[in-house]
Amino acid sequence: MKNYQPNIMTTNKTAKIQFYEGTDEPVVPEIRLTRSKDGTTGQALFLFEKPQALSSITDGEITGMRMIDSEGEILTREVKVKFVDGEPIFLEAVYIWKNTPDFDRFMRFANSYAKSNGLGYSEKK
Repeated sequence: MKNYQPNIMTTNKTAKIQFYEGTDEPVVPEIRLTRSKDGTTGQALFLFEKPQALSSITDGEITGMRMIDSEGEILTREVKVKFVDGEPIFLEAVYIWKNTPDFDRFMRFANSYAKSNGLGYSEKK
């Protein structure tokens, strides 16, 4: 399992995540990757704690998560809101890839997003 975790460094944002078109999500998620043994399929789990998108939930329903970078947009519709004591606290999104080119494209986004948000990379063994 792999995680991206924030560090102190920040740079210009060239990669971003949006739940509402045109509105960047400022909260940086924890991202966990899992892959099949042959590496061709897998998923990325994004966990946002108290994202701004939940405070704007009255602006409309969240129908997906857009991952936007210089190459374009990757979209996932697998988005869930998690409640704690009746309050929406977490947003969970899952991006699933089914082939190596999709994984490679996702990793280019992930690397760009990490640089844009001053994230470090660590691999759990």
